[in-house]
Amino acid sequence: MTIGFTVNGVSHNVAEDRRDDKLIDFLHDDLNLTGTKLCCGIAICRACTVSVKKPPSQEATPSLACSTPLWMLNGAEIKTIEGVASADSLSPIQDAFLEDFSFQCGYCTPGFVIAAQILLDRLAAAPRRPTDLDAQIESAFGGHICRCTGYVRYFEATKRTAEAILKGKS
Repeated sequence: MTIGFTVNGVSHNVAEDRRDDKLIDFLHDDLNLTGTKLCCGIAICRACTVSVKKPPSQEATPSLACSTPLWMLNGAEIKTIEGVASADSLSPIQDAFLEDFSFQCGYCTPGFVIAAQILLDRLAAAPRRPTDLDAQIESAFGGHICRCTGYVRYFEATKRTAEAILKGKS
């Protein structure tokens, strides 16, 4: 028996005896995808956030790679920070974070990028503009911990990017 899932569009199968391995270890050790950061190791800081779509839902949800065992990901589509940008350019949220100098050390940034991207994708798919955009951004970032710069610049960059997406839908 194997556990199957995709990471950034590439299929992977893992033997059943690795079912309890944590996703962060698989990403780092097996795939050499080190952008997802291990910080607290106990699913509190959210630096290790990745995006997961698991059938039957087509909506991505944030998942904490430091505490998620591989068996929970059977059939899932996983996107890490390495899968956010295209081959030749950064994503709009990555550009916005750079433009706003949203981070200092950058250690927590991959988790913030993934959380923001999940929110932006959800807003882009929504049939109408939300009336509570600030609350949605606060909810997306609520558990993320940044010890360097705080949250205002992440928030402002995400809001500006979301408003641009929503304006394009009008």
